[in-house]
Amino acid sequence: QVQLVESGGGLVQPGGSLRLSCAASGSMFSIRRMGWYRQAPGKKRELVATIASGGSTVYANSVKGRFTISRDNAENTVHLQMNTLKPEDTAVYYCAAEREIVPGLRQWDYWGQGTQVTVSS
Repeated sequence: QVQLVESGGGLVQPGGSLRLSCAASGSMFSIRRMGWYRQAPGKKRELVATIASGGSTVYANSVKGRFTISRDNAENTVHLQMNTLKPEDTAVYYCAAEREIVPGLRQWDYWGQGTQVTVSS
């Protein structure tokens, strides 16, 4: 029902910045939170940041103060501004959407294809 298309990944030097974008299409009426996850080689996928419809945000401790998630409900887009990037931020970053199946029951059902972020000198 929902398709997520990501853009903005690439190669950046330590201390640099990148801005990831995610465009959602389809039926968005049941979507609550949007989020970004990342997965480095050999590691489990981990939460980076989430943003609710009302704008409240949650960040992983490792990115707090450096990354900012934002959401444009009118355009059905979500962004991740990444500043002061570190080599350990290198990963495939995934956009995700949380679907409310019934009131009170939600799960992360929709995922983008992933975009590579490489932080290296």
